[in-house]
Amino acid sequence: MDFMSDNLANGRKIRLLNILEVFTKESLAMVVDTSINGMRVSHVLDQISWMRGLPEVITVDNGPEFAGKVLDNWAYNNGVKLDFSRLGKPVDNAFIESFNRIAREECLNDNWFLSLDHAREIIEKWQHDYN
Repeated sequence: MDFMSDNLANGRKIRLLNILEVFTKESLAMVVDTSINGMRVSHVLDQISWMRGLPEVITVDNGPEFAGKVLDNWAYNNGVKLDFSRLGKPVDNAFIESFNRIAREECLNDNWFLSLDHAREIIEKWQHDYN
């Protein structure tokens, strides 16, 4: 699980929350919004868990959305261990970093997003093709 950033055509920043299943390399979620907090991350994980079940471990970096109390409480209440990568060591979460690179090269760099809805539509199509 990791975040990416990009911009809309008008310069407004957008964020992407990418969640990848490590063994199958399937993209489970690509959430696109102007901001995504820990509560939103926990809601997305709940949605995924209803369809796929819960993993034993989720690898994340030390971003505030992942290191905050909301996700910590969610993980504790659901019996999931959060495995934090070492600071400055993206190789600790190499699968999501590789996915982010592919998403950047094949989707974000090739598209000019006119609006938030347009970005969601394009990214959802790319995710479907990726899977």
